[in-house]
Amino acid sequence: MEPEPSAPLGALSVVVPVFNEEAWIGRCLRALVVAADAAGLRLDVVVVDDGSTDGTPDVLTELAATSGIRAVRQANAGRLAARRAGLAVAREPWVLLLDSRVIVEPESLDWIRRQLAEHPDRVAWCGHVDVETAGNPYAAFWAGLVKIGWRRYTANPRLVSFGAEEFDQYPKGTGCLLMPRDLLLAGVEGFDSLYTDTHLASDDTRLLRDVASRHRIWLSPEFRFRYHGKSGARGFVRQSYFRGTTFVDGYLGQPGAVRRALLAALGGAVVLGAVTVRKPAVGVAGVATAVVAVPTVVGLSGGSRQEVRAAAILTPVFLPLFGAGVLRGLVLAALARRSAEAREE
Repeated sequence: MEPEPSAPLGALSVVVPVFNEEAWIGRCLRALVVAADAAGLRLDVVVVDDGSTDGTPDVLTELAATSGIRAVRQANAGRLAARRAGLAVAREPWVLLLDSRVIVEPESLDWIRRQLAEHPDRVAWCGHVDVETAGNPYAAFWAGLVKIGWRRYTANPRLVSFGAEEFDQYPKGTGCLLMPRDLLLAGVEGFDSLYTDTHLASDDTRLLRDVASRHRIWLSPEFRFRYHGKSGARGFVRQSYFRGTTFVDGYLGQPGAVRRALLAALGGAVVLGAVTVRKPAVGVAGVATAVVAVPTVVGLSGGSRQEVRAAAILTPVFLPLFGAGVLRGLVLAALARRSAEAREE
């Protein structure tokens, strides 16, 4: 499908979902204002507080009074619901989805403004994300996995675009996503998860796959952001388990190499488990091989020394948690499908 030329980027609505980020939301918005001023863009900022229980509401009240942002509050319903609420009140034809721990680099909005003026048919843009890993081995671990999965881009960052056919080969996400409001609304409203609980839905992969089926998605290191991941063992445990579940929602039933890898991994796990019952030493050797393989592949994929070290330390923790999350996802998908079939009878 050929994209329609977009309107010039003179003003920008920014929708930021937030949950318990009192220390980060102010920093995120200050960097946004600096980048918008450099680009000569008018901002319409909507921050959706998704049921925060810390000091975030007080911070938003102060920011609304001093900087003119609009704060929308809702009971905790998940990031997708928060974004939907923000899009419903966004005023401008262009919208940037931005997560509260994602910091826009000062020149990025000026670059994208000029890019859209020169190429108005390029209507969908994912931000290039650099992960801040200094002093945070958990962030370094996730950054290393990105190097494995999307090395086609990370080994040589450059201006690229991808559609549905190349979807699995490039990094993408909704933490810094720019496109016309109507296109984004269509993707959000048409979003369909394998699960009945949208808290667990893959609102990144499934939404963007739908967009990529209709418009090519563009990516460039000039449209740059920096992500500050959470630190701490407890957060890493929760995130590993959660990502296993969202991984299933994002890729099960979808064509491509990742789906094939998921099915192969599940088959291998079943076989390994069956063999382990009779020969425990084989199971131990299989797990040890995987633990060694991950940091090795991170290094071969261009990972930094810190990322390789983090992979070596955290892979033994990550694998069982992610695997448990995958199993949860498969069960949830099966239950949702059974429920849907029962309603149709």
